[in-house]
Amino acid sequence: MGSHSEIPESPDVTEPLPTPVTPAGRDGLDAILTRPDRAVIALDFDGTLAPIVADPEQARAHPDAVPALAALAPKVASVAVVTGRPAGVAVRHGGFAGVPGLDHLVVLGHYGAERWDARTGTVNAPAPHPGVAAVRAELPGVLDGVGAWHGTWIEEKGRAVAVHTRRAEDPLAAFEALREPLADLATRHGLIVEPGRMVLELRPPGMDKGVALLEYVREVHAEAVMYAGDDLGDLPAFAAVDKLRSDGVPGLLVCSGSAEVTELAERADLVVDGPAGVVRLLMALASRLDR
Repeated sequence: MGSHSEIPESPDVTEPLPTPVTPAGRDGLDAILTRPDRAVIALDFDGTLAPIVADPEQARAHPDAVPALAALAPKVASVAVVTGRPAGVAVRHGGFAGVPGLDHLVVLGHYGAERWDARTGTVNAPAPHPGVAAVRAELPGVLDGVGAWHGTWIEEKGRAVAVHTRRAEDPLAAFEALREPLADLATRHGLIVEPGRMVLELRPPGMDKGVALLEYVREVHAEAVMYAGDDLGDLPAFAAVDKLRSDGVPGLLVCSGSAEVTELAERADLVVDGPAGVVRLLMALASRLDR
């Protein structure tokens, strides 16, 4: 997975810490600032730490993401990257391995089914759902049958498989044409379909970012949590933070802003300008905790 031999340089600009627009968000931020050693900072990967690109294999973390995480991680209980990607892929694309300062980082891949821990550099994972292999074998025929093969992209995710339409001639039309046949395919093999930004992911039920986040926050006995995401797949994590709030754990919901997903922005306590905005927020938090 490659490693970094030098401590990454932090961005030079000190960003002001933005104010959440909701009382619950302000309470969440205050709790993080008051007891950072009991706080979990959780983030999605694609669209949050890494810009969205047409080919998911080319996705890489924002250039300042690792320096920002390395500046913040030692000051909080834990930083968790919660992603639908395999944990090892997120680690490689993020450049997280071997970075000084990131000992408190975990990657919860495949919606928590896999975990990579920076302390050990290893991935722990159970056996994959058998339906994924069956779906993978039938998927090309399904795409061909609905005439949506040209321009679509199948992403192999190990414990899931995703069909991207962003590179199709009419991305939205291809997305809508595939919804029903992919739902039928998933149902036949005991899977579900999760829609996202011009992507339909077929995966086992019971796997979502909300379940992963809740389990992890409770595991480390966190007393405050921040979650940042950008897509419909992050809504379960937003719901998990709402659940934690109702249980007395303050939380901050951050949307990595996108005109494509307004529902997330409407639910957020704070909206930032994509991965660059997320990086600025992380650096602002790290700077405030230095005081």
